[in-house]
Amino acid sequence: MAHDHLIEMLDLDAEVLHDYHRDLIGWVGREAVGTPHIVDLGAGSGTGSLALARELPGSTITAIDVSSQMLAHLRSRADAAGLGDRIRTIEADLDLPWPDLGPIDVIWAASAMHHMADPARALASAFDALRPGGLLVIAELDSFPHFLAGTADEGVENRGHAEAARRRQEAGLHMHENWGDRITHAGFTAVTERKFDIDLRPPLPAAATRYAEVSLLRMRHGLDERLPPSDLAALEKIAAGVAGRDDLSVRTERTVWLARR
Repeated sequence: MAHDHLIEMLDLDAEVLHDYHRDLIGWVGREAVGTPHIVDLGAGSGTGSLALARELPGSTITAIDVSSQMLAHLRSRADAAGLGDRIRTIEADLDLPWPDLGPIDVIWAASAMHHMADPARALASAFDALRPGGLLVIAELDSFPHFLAGTADEGVENRGHAEAARRRQEAGLHMHENWGDRITHAGFTAVTERKFDIDLRPPLPAAATRYAEVSLLRMRHGLDERLPPSDLAALEKIAAGVAGRDDLSVRTERTVWLARR
């Protein structure tokens, strides 16, 4: 699937799961001191950077990503929202030595750490970059969103998720790491773990329906030759027909760790 579909999916994730994002950022805002400088690692389409800037009015954000296309989209959204003066972007590969980012109060890593080639090295870089007393926030997915629970199509969706999980494991992504232990070993203290169970029931708004469509299509296109043709065809048919359904839900789990330098 084209890169712009990934951008759309990330943007829809923030829109559909807005209560989760607001709750999480509110927690970070209560723990941060003053008007923080926040670094958004693997900022992607900018959902985290924009939400942080909106919810924490005194903050400044440095958004880092390896993709120039993602950062261009982020800058466009920030300017359109009137936040361009508070969000700067840096194109960088976080598996390499990090650029000098100046004093940092909060490092925000939402669905970013599992992409790092060497998580221990990334956490050491985060520890070195943060000021004493600064916050590290890691948010990771326990499960990717399920949309068809309790429907006749639940089985094929579950098979798709299971095969996608095997594909991510084969690719070396660090899913389901014990980030609490890794954070402690990196030298951070006051590690707090919090789980968010997200369960949105029908009827859902149009954005959630489009979120389901894009997510299911993206999953299907990552599974060529990994699922039987019947399952691939079923996923395509389901994705094409979600707009006419009234039985979609959004179920996913996220875990967040907050720690101090």
